[in-house]
Amino acid sequence: MKNMLTTISNALCRMTGRNVLLVDLSEYVSVTSPPPAPTVALTQRQPPKPPPVRTRAPAEQLVKNQAETDRPGARVVVSRSFADFTSQASFDIKECELHRLEEGPPLKAELTREQGLQYYRVMQTVRRMELKADQLYKQKIIRGFCHLYDGQEACAVGIESGINPSDHLITAYRAHGYTYTRGIAVKEILAELTGRRGGVAKGKGGSMHMYAPNFYGGNGIVGAQVPLGAGIALACQYKGNNQVCVSLYGDGAANQGQLYEAFNMAALWKLPCIFVCENNKYGMGTSVERASASTDYYKRGDYIPGIRVDGMDVLCVRESTKFAADHCRAGKGPIIMELQTYRYHGHSMSDPGVSYRTRDEIQEVRSKSDPITMLKERMLTNNMASVEEFKEIDIAIRKEVEEAALYATSDPEPPLEELCNHIFSNDAPLEVRGTNPWVTLKSVS
Repeated sequence: MKNMLTTISNALCRMTGRNVLLVDLSEYVSVTSPPPAPTVALTQRQPPKPPPVRTRAPAEQLVKNQAETDRPGARVVVSRSFADFTSQASFDIKECELHRLEEGPPLKAELTREQGLQYYRVMQTVRRMELKADQLYKQKIIRGFCHLYDGQEACAVGIESGINPSDHLITAYRAHGYTYTRGIAVKEILAELTGRRGGVAKGKGGSMHMYAPNFYGGNGIVGAQVPLGAGIALACQYKGNNQVCVSLYGDGAANQGQLYEAFNMAALWKLPCIFVCENNKYGMGTSVERASASTDYYKRGDYIPGIRVDGMDVLCVRESTKFAADHCRAGKGPIIMELQTYRYHGHSMSDPGVSYRTRDEIQEVRSKSDPITMLKERMLTNNMASVEEFKEIDIAIRKEVEEAALYATSDPEPPLEELCNHIFSNDAPLEVRGTNPWVTLKSVS
């Protein structure tokens, strides 16, 4: 067979006057019998999990390989090439400002490829979910209050990656991101926003009231969740389960008196509570400089130690949360974290968000400090993922969100007879004096 190929090659050269490259597989393929079994088993490369994405060689390497096979006299060998990605890398993170602490979180953060892809997936899902909520609200499918979280995704993902699922979390009404990171599906969140039966709160809580295991929801009363969080931390201490509670509030709520009452009790009793101020620069339409005589929110606890964190960097938030959780678990009492972050939407959907700040300001934050872009560029620069992988993840997320939106607009609304359900712990009839038509309704829990 080899002699036959040589004869054909020589004949073609004489006919065309050019060198002809033929694929010579005679050394690798037997036409009479299969090759002998290899003595050493080959190790198959498995795609990392999660997420299960296929890896391919970079385009530059494929071009180089093609150029080599185009050389005269080159021999083509049939094979599949997979890129070797960096499995783990170390990144410098911004130093935190400290209050009543001798040392703070580390200045470097380790990130594995699997962690990075998972963080990207979760942050991008929250971003797409909020953009879809914006669209549904403008179509008047979502009614009432709606406070979106896009821009602040690194806060939710960083905090969740720094604590345990058994730890507790309570926040204010900008709660969609935490509802998702606490384990609720996108379709249940959107269905709750549209007031449908399949929503996480059966369609009766709306944007402000969503709950999950160890997640005590968004709370509509400004600052009220902070003393509630201190109470949850008291329960953890009482049970001795080594759990902590993350109690979140915004810069707009930071001047509420009930915060300082909660700080006082938490410090006296050394409660395992992480008080987190998500400082997104504006309380409703008022900048922090106009609303607070002191904008050092991490120092507001006075006798409680505090740290100021770059809230747009998911790794910085993660390391700071781990530091704060270790502080609480060691029996040292509460700690305050100020996360410096930014919201892209207005305070709520009724707020255009550009009357008290410029579009240029928003665009500058997007271009320089976007949490999703920052993580993506870190991973690409350090060969931890490919552009194709991120595109595949984005496509999958868009599909998931679109399917969730379809569910949220087609699922039925809760019927009238379920209006009073889950109000009481028993099924005693609910009687409202002077409104006879409602006497027939009962509370079913």
